[in-house]
Amino acid sequence: MKMKNLKIVLGVSILSIFVLTSCQNKTEEPAVTAHEEQMSDMMQPSQTMAYNVGDKVPNKQVCMVNNAYMGKDQFEVPYDGKTYYGCCNMCVERIPNDETARKAKDPFTGKEIDKANAYIVLKDQQGNVDYFENEENYKKFSQL
Repeated sequence: MKMKNLKIVLGVSILSIFVLTSCQNKTEEPAVTAHEEQMSDMMQPSQTMAYNVGDKVPNKQVCMVNNAYMGKDQFEVPYDGKTYYGCCNMCVERIPNDETARKAKDPFTGKEIDKANAYIVLKDQQGNVDYFENEENYKKFSQL
């Protein structure tokens, strides 16, 4: 019985030493989720952005959850016979379950429109976009 207790105490001691020494050389880093890392990487304005503010951008290169031009094709999310786009698994899961991820307001008319059918324009150099019902609405809006 004493030998068993000695083995337990010895095992706990060795484990404690291992844990304490392995933690000494590590610095505390804030926890960052995989999604935050991916968004941080993807949302950086490109040094060679292919589009200027006011240009139409390809729908398939816009994360429709974050309303951001991403500079490369995004994940296709088919829903109700239409195709939406998201930048990560969280966005892909959100689109079918959250109507606000699929809808936007046309800045010219204020009318609610479907992002899958929208005329999407680069709003600023940070990659934010605006959704218009059609090119005509955008042209009228840009002349205001």
